[in-house]
Amino acid sequence: MPSIDIRRPHQLSHDQAHALIDRVAARMREKFEVKTQWQNDTLAFERPGISGKIAVGPSEIHVTAQLGMLFSPLKGMIEQEIRRKLDEHFA
Repeated sequence: MPSIDIRRPHQLSHDQAHALIDRVAARMREKFEVKTQWQNDTLAFERPGISGKIAVGPSEIHVTAQLGMLFSPLKGMIEQEIRRKLDEHFA
């Protein structure tokens, strides 16, 4: 099963980073019908064919995801979009 593992440093306060990931999660729910749930400082997300986590650390955002067979061919495009969004919000 293909996986995605991306780390992005940030210089935001914990509350700012958490709030930003909340906004990203709202967009994911709206656009991709993803279910999300916070578990301490980690946002778990899933929908059929994709599951993952976004961990908010003191100086880093860490995104991990597992892609099912349906999304395997789209791994590069999905990874590129995640990187673009992280750059947009945390650069």
